[in-house]
Amino acid sequence: VQLQASGGGLAQAGGSLRLSCAASGRSFSSNVMSWFRQAPGKEREFVAAITWSAGRTYYADSVKGRFTVSRDNAQKTMFLQMNSLKPEDTAVYYCAAGNPITSAAMQPQMYNYWGQGTLVTVSS
Repeated sequence: VQLQASGGGLAQAGGSLRLSCAASGRSFSSNVMSWFRQAPGKEREFVAAITWSAGRTYYADSVKGRFTVSRDNAQKTMFLQMNSLKPEDTAVYYCAAGNPITSAAMQPQMYNYWGQGTLVTVSS
């Protein structure tokens, strides 16, 4: 299984960006796909998750109401629409896939597959 993240770039505070994460590989059977981010000097943190079958979504408190995670089952692609961006959203964003139980979905060690990361920079 391979994950390819794209869509990062530079945005102004208050602006928007849309990230994509395309999954490939015959053995893709993960039920949860998530976004994590890592800012310089900080630990990787959970951003949002979506269950592949039911489409249930989960968000970190810091992004609720501003970010929306979605997926296209047919294309095996996950998206992250980021609105009302803030400078503190600046980070490398990673997509991940796995089968964590819901209560563990925020823990990066629960995921088997990771994308390469895409940089999001928000200027003030």
